[in-house]
Amino acid sequence: MAEKLNLKLMQLLDGRQLSISGLTRELKAEGIEEHRLVLTGYLRALRDLELLEESEVPPSKIYALSEKSKEPLPEKGRDLKSADSSEPEDIYLIFRTQLLKIDLDFRIPVGVYVISRLFERPCFRRELKLVGITQKHLDQYMEKPGIVCEAPDSHLRKSRADITKIEIPSDDPAYEIRENREEITRLANDVLAGMIKHRIDLEGLVAKSKQTTLLP
Repeated sequence: MAEKLNLKLMQLLDGRQLSISGLTRELKAEGIEEHRLVLTGYLRALRDLELLEESEVPPSKIYALSEKSKEPLPEKGRDLKSADSSEPEDIYLIFRTQLLKIDLDFRIPVGVYVISRLFERPCFRRELKLVGITQKHLDQYMEKPGIVCEAPDSHLRKSRADITKIEIPSDDPAYEIRENREEITRLANDVLAGMIKHRIDLEGLVAKSKQTTLLP
């Protein structure tokens, strides 16, 4: 349930404003019990991505959906496994759910890596926005040298022409990985595994208890 907590929080806040205590009660009423520190961490992550707005109403902090969060939420009672696969942005919503779970410092390189590998082309800025990367976060990241670099414009004409399911602005820059690093690959594999679990019913295949020792 923890991997879907951020989506559930956004569903609960759709058209409402709630404190951490209020969200805790709402979650408990639906049979979801999470430690307050875990809940606080998810709320801060959603706030940092500008998907939620946080305001002070002493002694509490109040949360509400941000106006910048334009992507529609799945209907209540539906999870991502049953989402309509005909929606072109569905893959980005699933990806965003998984990307929220990793450290903020790695979200841009992992986002670029996964999108580039999935679609076999550079990753456009529009796509990073769809998976929860804000313009401010991207600008700050690109100010200093890193493993992500802007793709040459000469490489983008064909990529733009191949994309027909979402609109990519004609001046939208794209990004690619400058070098492969083991940590980025590991985190990307975790994200991809989470995406697969959202789309495929693994009941009867996944171990009910985690293995704690190595096999001989």
